[in-house]
Amino acid sequence: MSKLNDFLALIDSYIGGSSWFVYLLLGTGLFYTIYLKFPQFRYLKYAVRIVRGKFDKDDDTGDTSHFQALTTALSGTVGTGNIAGVALAIHLGGPAALFWMLVTALLGMTTKFVEVTLSHKYREKTEDGTMAGGPMYYMKNRLNMKWLAVIFAIATVLSSFGTGSLPQINSISNSLFATFGINKILTGAVLALLLAFVIIGGIKRIAKVTSRLVPLMAFIYLVGALSVILYNYENIIPSIIAIFSDVFTGTAATGGFLGAGFAFAFNRGVNRGLFSNEAGQGSAPIAHAAARAHEPVSEGLVALLEPFIDTIIICMLTGLVILSSGVWNEKVENQFQTTDVVVMDSRYDESKPEDQEALHDFLLGRTNLPEFTGDLKIVGGKVQDDLTILHARSVAENIRVLEDGLPYNGTVTVVNGVIPNNEYLTFVGKSLVHSAPLTTVAFTKSWFGEFGQYIVAIGLLLFAFSTAISWSYYGDRAVTFMFGTKGVVYFRIVYVIGFFLASFTDTTIIWTLSGITIALMTIPNLVGILLLRKEMKSEVKSFWVEYSDRFPDERAPVD
Repeated sequence: MSKLNDFLALIDSYIGGSSWFVYLLLGTGLFYTIYLKFPQFRYLKYAVRIVRGKFDKDDDTGDTSHFQALTTALSGTVGTGNIAGVALAIHLGGPAALFWMLVTALLGMTTKFVEVTLSHKYREKTEDGTMAGGPMYYMKNRLNMKWLAVIFAIATVLSSFGTGSLPQINSISNSLFATFGINKILTGAVLALLLAFVIIGGIKRIAKVTSRLVPLMAFIYLVGALSVILYNYENIIPSIIAIFSDVFTGTAATGGFLGAGFAFAFNRGVNRGLFSNEAGQGSAPIAHAAARAHEPVSEGLVALLEPFIDTIIICMLTGLVILSSGVWNEKVENQFQTTDVVVMDSRYDESKPEDQEALHDFLLGRTNLPEFTGDLKIVGGKVQDDLTILHARSVAENIRVLEDGLPYNGTVTVVNGVIPNNEYLTFVGKSLVHSAPLTTVAFTKSWFGEFGQYIVAIGLLLFAFSTAISWSYYGDRAVTFMFGTKGVVYFRIVYVIGFFLASFTDTTIIWTLSGITIALMTIPNLVGILLLRKEMKSEVKSFWVEYSDRFPDERAPVD
């Protein structure tokens, strides 16, 4: 199994994990931002009015309202990345990573506007009377590339499992078990039944659920986040300054944080921003294709709001929570993940500038330092060797090795700094933490105290479950494109079963496969919308002409 995961990781490193893929995404957003004259700024107020129904006609065709389409698409993008992904970006890149998330979201707003407009234009009505759309339809109907459309559809089905189903329930079950001690199988069974009930009703039931669930989960998370930020009000201005002050230089070492260079801040910020709002991936156009609208551009404008809400608002709230609480560079007591542990062959003192700089360069990959190989001697749960153990990119302190909760006596074999996974031994101590645990600790630094961790657990539950709902619809429409509506029922059955099984099994390979399938969705979609750039510009111009005719009192930005 590990060899398969290594093979998939290798493929991912050449596709989704490579720098050229990031530049393709950013480049497309930048091109259309300039080509369409900064629509994310000029059209934002019109997008809000369209969501409120200001541009609707009685004879518009579709299955959902603008608001329902928006919340369905948002429920697919607002997920664990908004809680865990932001924390990981700060952990790896420092506060400056948030700046690059903002830039990515601004460019992503234009990309989302374009892909939804073109996909909505070429949507089709299926034999059961529902609407079906997405990049595969403009690839087939406009570009005459059905083979490319099939590749996109297959990747969408795989991504529905790799992005929307399996990792989401795995995160939920782990979070509920850690916070409340709820059995993982029980969590999986209950939520699988709820998922089946929702998705069997199709897009209309999905839209009704998400239109209520998204505002609820946003409100709960907003209250929790603001309670932390306002509780630590004296850190608000310094946190904002930290985001912008080290944008091009990287973040210097501070507290337990050993520093991060510009490349880490840029790469982590862009990466987390892109995969948080899914701009360019082609998933959101599938949800928006069901919206009642007579003008494709109007639905594209609705979609323009998604990266704004997902990344600029929700991700920035999470970022300010982590920075203002001060926990991002503080070591806390935790159980070490062996995959995050590196055993060095020498003793380093992070209070000494020369040692701090050496570890900083080592973690950034600028230099090599000797790593330990041999047997660690453990007496009474304490490491006897005079060396340094790094965990989560920080110097670990007060390290204890436990066996079934009791101090361990014996040896632990280490190879090239790596401690092999041992289900009987656990390493605990003080170090930095990242991902969801970091956000969880941050949420306890408020008036709610330790109860703040429950807000994160509930947030993870709602965010992740809503993502699973939306991605079931994306896979549903991809199956419809390839096999017709008759194949949908079988897809839904497999989707729910996989959702249940992933609640208590390892999904490492699924995460890796997800990175590949996301790239296989994104690349053809970006190429397609770039090929249709002239058509997109024509659609925008004709829309504003009609908009001005219908609302003569408005000063619409007609080009």
